[in-house]
Amino acid sequence: MDLDSMEGVQAHVGAWLQRLVNPDLDFSFTDPANPKFIGLRDAVTLIPDGAVVGCTALGSNQQSGLVYMAIRRVFEETGHPRNLTVIVTGGCGGRGKLPGTIDDLGVEGLVTRFFSGHLETFRAIKSLAAEGKLELQCIPQGTFSHLVHALAQGQDSVVNTIGVGTFMDPRVGRGTPVNGAHYPQYVALEENQFRYSCPKFDVAIFNLPAADRAGNLYSRGSSMVGEAQDLVRAARNNGGITIANVGLLVEPGYGDIFIPAEDVDHIIYHPDTTQSATFTHENNFPAFTLESQEDTDVALGRVRRINDMLGITPMRCQADDVLARLAATIFAEHAHPGDSVDIGVGLPEVVSRLLYESGLMAQLTMINESGVFGGVAAPGIFFGASVNPDEIVPSSEAFRRIYKRLDSVILGVLQADSDGNVNVSKRGEGPNNYVGPGGFIDLTQSARQVYFCSSWMAKGSILFENGRAHIEKAGALKFTDKVDEITFSGKEAVKRGQEVFYISHVGAFRLTPRGMEMTHIMPGIDVRKDILDAIPMKLHIADSLQVVSPEIISGVNFTLEFAKRSPRA
Repeated sequence: MDLDSMEGVQAHVGAWLQRLVNPDLDFSFTDPANPKFIGLRDAVTLIPDGAVVGCTALGSNQQSGLVYMAIRRVFEETGHPRNLTVIVTGGCGGRGKLPGTIDDLGVEGLVTRFFSGHLETFRAIKSLAAEGKLELQCIPQGTFSHLVHALAQGQDSVVNTIGVGTFMDPRVGRGTPVNGAHYPQYVALEENQFRYSCPKFDVAIFNLPAADRAGNLYSRGSSMVGEAQDLVRAARNNGGITIANVGLLVEPGYGDIFIPAEDVDHIIYHPDTTQSATFTHENNFPAFTLESQEDTDVALGRVRRINDMLGITPMRCQADDVLARLAATIFAEHAHPGDSVDIGVGLPEVVSRLLYESGLMAQLTMINESGVFGGVAAPGIFFGASVNPDEIVPSSEAFRRIYKRLDSVILGVLQADSDGNVNVSKRGEGPNNYVGPGGFIDLTQSARQVYFCSSWMAKGSILFENGRAHIEKAGALKFTDKVDEITFSGKEAVKRGQEVFYISHVGAFRLTPRGMEMTHIMPGIDVRKDILDAIPMKLHIADSLQVVSPEIISGVNFTLEFAKRSPRA
């Protein structure tokens, strides 16, 4: 597997796409000594009409894609199973471009209820919701993972304060239903806390690397494990069935048993089962595993080449690099060595690269909501995995740790407003334009420091020439008076005493008790003309407004180091 040349990457990606377009859904491995092993089609016939189906995946990791494609194929042939409720905590659709994801189930009559924490990638599912043919529900991803864990423990709900002041708060917004107030509400106010619930599982479908002939399942070689263990226990508590999809048959002792045979009803072994996008478990990407001995720089190069080949990673302009250097500088001024940090997708990935290249990342504890800790977060289609991770835990455990201690989070923005509120969940009206929060609400409510990275305009452009910024083309401003939906509450952040920063192409802002305050400005930007007179946001200008340094603008002699040298107490 040559991933060190574009020719090798092209061959690798081409073979993967061929498997997606022409999946072998008739492959069937059985073992006379163990009836747990069944084929794809046989497994699908075990899913009853009207069942509540729990799945687990994040991005392209841990996808039971062959199972979803088989469910769709059998439904189109027979009309069954039908009227399913599908539940998955994280975003893991194909964006209408790639088969082999849960979004394959977006067929009228096949799925009639869908629950997730992040909805942007489920294009077919959302189209059904827009047509009034599907009930769409959204619950914050961290809370959702704890809810699945609660079902595994025999409980039927969780109580917390996640979402206070946001659209999820029944006192502020619409709560869990996305496409209609007539649908049930799965969050309820209860003594200044929220009680979250969801339907109980009849079927659990999950992907793990390997099974032995006795039916024990192993996580060795995983890029993440998600909610697999909790799904199994939750389904069994409800008298349901568990269906495992694995890519390897191994000998006993392959590793620590992750799920014992007695908890597994059915196992689908298929050699094309994926570890992460483009990689099967049989020919996995070792750098994503705990067993990795890969060089980090080499592995990251391979990941980036695959993303480039797929067109997943956006082309970054000079202005984005300047923004990332400013964000990384502000982060280094306020963070401490040893801090626990989560970094999101988009512009934050550019900041992540700078932290890695500067050596600062080696002094931090990197966290991912997928349950992968340490290493360097994998970008693009591999989001949720990490290159050379230190630890991989269930997602409920990851969020338990996040709620206990998260020092900093670096995330993107769709809109920010005068009160410091941020919207990342709603691009426009209707289900087709709905994104959902993913783990955003859980992360931003838990972190001591929040760093938002945002382009100044949508569909506009800013140029940097001779060390000065120039707005070349005006676009839709992302800094407004009121956001379309509150995914992060500025007022609640002030109450919690959080430090909140907003970094853009024109400069940086921070949240204060009196509102938004501009702290840094790019040279060439006119405060009155380009900022105060241009945006509807109510804004204060700091008495000590800083002009961004030439090193940040050009990148020449740019360095990063922590201003605060000692770890937090």
